[in-house]
Amino acid sequence: MTVTMLRRPEVVDPIVTEAFEARLWGRLVRPSDADYDETRQLQNKFHEGHPAYIVRVGDVADVIHTVNFARENDLPLTVRSGGHSIPGYSMAEGSVVVDMSGMKKVSVDLKKRTLTAQPGATTADVLAVAEPHGLGLSTGDTSSVGLGGLTTGGGIGFLVRKFGLTIDSLRSVNIVTAQGHYLTADATRHPDLFWAIRGGSGNFGIVTSFTFNMNQVGTILGGAIFLPVTREVLRGYADYTTTAPDELTTIAGIMMAPPLPFIPAEWHFKPVFNILVVYTGDPDEGQSVVAPLRTLAEPVAEVLMPMPYSGIYEFTAEIAQRHHATVRSGFMDGLSDAAIEIIMSDVETGFDPYGLVQIRGLGGAFARVPNDATAFAHRDKSIFLAVINLGAAQQNRQWAERLWDALKPFTSGVYVNFLDDEGEERVHEAYPRMTYERLASVKRRYDPLNLFKLNQNIKPGRFLASSIR
Repeated sequence: MTVTMLRRPEVVDPIVTEAFEARLWGRLVRPSDADYDETRQLQNKFHEGHPAYIVRVGDVADVIHTVNFARENDLPLTVRSGGHSIPGYSMAEGSVVVDMSGMKKVSVDLKKRTLTAQPGATTADVLAVAEPHGLGLSTGDTSSVGLGGLTTGGGIGFLVRKFGLTIDSLRSVNIVTAQGHYLTADATRHPDLFWAIRGGSGNFGIVTSFTFNMNQVGTILGGAIFLPVTREVLRGYADYTTTAPDELTTIAGIMMAPPLPFIPAEWHFKPVFNILVVYTGDPDEGQSVVAPLRTLAEPVAEVLMPMPYSGIYEFTAEIAQRHHATVRSGFMDGLSDAAIEIIMSDVETGFDPYGLVQIRGLGGAFARVPNDATAFAHRDKSIFLAVINLGAAQQNRQWAERLWDALKPFTSGVYVNFLDDEGEERVHEAYPRMTYERLASVKRRYDPLNLFKLNQNIKPGRFLASSIR
């Protein structure tokens, strides 16, 4: 994506820029700096944005100064935490980037059972502090995802059926608004803003710290089960994982079997159905809960064992590194027979070597939160489906788009964190109409000039007092 700059940075008085830089605790990175190219790298290798400035902020004051600098000089502003933005918004062309990746402090209050983290902290950073105390947080599905974008988009991960989304554990945030104001938002202070932050993405300001209620997460039963890809397997998986005990969360995907030692050689580079398993109860009980997945077909291979929760991230370690990614996704009310036929037709006629069709069974704690309780408003959906391709060639991208075009009619709504640069209509699909209108009203209150627009943008709307609760 290329963003047209509102004003060229060279037009800004150098004295103004130097004065801004002199006030920073962190560092201003310019295109002429030796580490500029390394600093602007994102998770998705398809995006090679060239920001005008990258501000590696060191504290809250730096965030406020940068917001004011961009607003007062009419410069486009964007935000980076972990750099996992699928469409590459966090290093938009010609922008001023608020780079939060250095703000990654994490602390635990054992008495209150809360965790406070800065937005640059990753799942790995959270687990390093929380896991020694037997605590955990429902975060993303790779260890390198930053809390900033993950949380403001909702946060679907390996504990979603037991503890809900990341935002379902969110207690409060500190945030810098478009006017440079520093606020605390929670259920009683700025509740409209707190509602919008939980799923409305980065439209309302820059969160500088999150405080979460923590959950008890001890030893889990975790790992992977590889099955043949058949219609019966897909049907059985979708039916069981949406109604299984809450303790069981799975992330499954059709993929080419990697040449790992525990996978029989005759299956290498052939399509398999890989089910990543997290069971948060007693591991022995977990074996019986997982058993129905094993009986869907004779497993190709299995690696399933008691482990610390952090162990499951070893199974997504490769995808946690930088890679090319084409992503199309949506929610489903269920996995229909017609959708299964489309998927199986592709598997049987030539599945792309870099392809992945990801299917996640939802329900459980995720579904027990009312749709209007947060800006993430897809709690009634039972399946999340994503068509992903990790190849760099045009034919790989075309495969993903072609398969998605066939499956999209069976979807309803989209998870904003899995949304590429797909146009304004798709942004509206991330939010039901009433949710979007309410978000637009909150946007007008806190960012009336749409300073935070380099994102899945919600435009400021007509203020409706009745929509703010």
